[in-house]
Amino acid sequence: MKEISVVIPVYNSQECVQEISRQIADALKDFDYEQIMVNDCSKDSSWEEIKKVCQSNKNVIGISLRKNAGQDSAILAGLNYAKGNFVVIMDDDLQHSPYDILKLYDEAKKGFDVCYANFEHKKQKLWKNLGSWFNGKISEISIGKPKEIYLSPFKILSKGVVQEIVKFNNLFPYIDGLIFQVTKNITQINIEHHKRELGKSNYNLVKSIKVFLRMLFGFSTMPLNISTYFGFVSAFAGFVLAIVYLVQYFTGKVEVQGWTTLVILLLLLGGLILVSLGIIGKYLGQIYLTVNGQPKFLVKETENE
Repeated sequence: MKEISVVIPVYNSQECVQEISRQIADALKDFDYEQIMVNDCSKDSSWEEIKKVCQSNKNVIGISLRKNAGQDSAILAGLNYAKGNFVVIMDDDLQHSPYDILKLYDEAKKGFDVCYANFEHKKQKLWKNLGSWFNGKISEISIGKPKEIYLSPFKILSKGVVQEIVKFNNLFPYIDGLIFQVTKNITQINIEHHKRELGKSNYNLVKSIKVFLRMLFGFSTMPLNISTYFGFVSAFAGFVLAIVYLVQYFTGKVEVQGWTTLVILLLLLGGLILVSLGIIGKYLGQIYLTVNGQPKFLVKETENE
């Protein structure tokens, strides 16, 4: 049984693989540990670099996915192989320093199920900071995240939490959503966020939106609730408008032109109906794919497993 497992989803980060592995090995040299590097079907030579690391360090497990599954699915693949009493999840770009792993570990050892790294000063683009803020606000409603907790990609989980997370049967995993479904015994500590020195970021606006939608539709009925509220508001507005026009018509204050009113109402109500159907369709689509048994990830090859 390992004491610490470190799960790293890797995508097009060939420049970082060997350096992050070296730093983890140095930071955890006094522990019985393992590194689990999950290649999410990278287009560069990331998998070749992972295999080199596996050959030089038997504490490194390499997993290569058959097709690109996305960051959360890649993490879930790594969690399925993790044997540690505590499991660290971190990015592959060295903006999370491996030397901070022990800070998370020491805090988790105080009896917490999960400890997040809180970055007071994030060294990333403005749109990413705004996206993180917006995602945090929505997650307070959708998954019950406390206001003071920052959903950092750098965190440590207890073995018990990991064992529950890997039971998840939905095709669209969202790791932070799963964490808050499993436990509320969560804390965070301040840790420095480092500037990326090697390679370039693979995260863009489209991927950020996909993560947001996965959280919203995979772990919350909030979109359905919102569409229901809009439906009630629309119906109430239509009822009030009808009363106003009827009063004006019977009092002779205005001659109601039916076509204009009808077109406006049809556009308003038709748009709301289409949005509601789209939201329902999104949920039904996820249920359909899950029930059909489509895998969350497919492992093509492993090293040192």
